[in-house]
Amino acid sequence: MQIDKLRGEQLDQLFDAILTLKDREECYRFFDDIATMNEIQSLAQRLQVAKMLAEGRTYHTIVEESNASTTTISRVKRCLTYGSDGYKMVLERLEKNHQNE
Repeated sequence: MQIDKLRGEQLDQLFDAILTLKDREECYRFFDDIATMNEIQSLAQRLQVAKMLAEGRTYHTIVEESNASTTTISRVKRCLTYGSDGYKMVLERLEKNHQNE
């Protein structure tokens, strides 16, 4: 599994730091310090693309609504199909949280 390639002390420390964040405001503060605006926007865009693909949207619609490139869309689709189910897990939890609001 590709996830094993990621594992390491530095990444563990990053994930442990993220897991200490208590709310959205803390996330904004931490990510503002740790990443560039472009990096953050790229991550947010990938999640949006994953959501749109999971909803069955077409590439054309996704390009128009998200401004993502077809390369990004293909990459996210490959992760949805062959990845570690991270997108699926998060999207299901977000949907569940949305329903509980």
